[in-house]
Amino acid sequence: MKTLAAKLFVMTLLLSTIAFATPVTLTGTVSDTMCKGKHMIPGKSDAECARACVKAGATWALVSNDKVYVLSGDAAALSRAAGKHVTITGEAMGNTVKVSTITGVR
Repeated sequence: MKTLAAKLFVMTLLLSTIAFATPVTLTGTVSDTMCKGKHMIPGKSDAECARACVKAGATWALVSNDKVYVLSGDAAALSRAAGKHVTITGEAMGNTVKVSTITGVR
């Protein structure tokens, strides 16, 4: 009986420490994790630079108030939003956001 109680206690403790995704709404500029909003390819727009960096292995990102959030989700939608000031809703776990919707893309 004591071992069952001990196992249940340990399982409860472990489950309580698992991080859960939190719903978020963030506003910022879609960029990439390499440039972080400070695009450096001469002759390219911010959007073109971000797309080139993602193609080279960077990840989509949202730069909001000097904080960089890593974005995951529909790659085509993120590419269309590159370089634009948008509002993103999704689920955050740490600094990563799984994007559900992007608004403000024209």
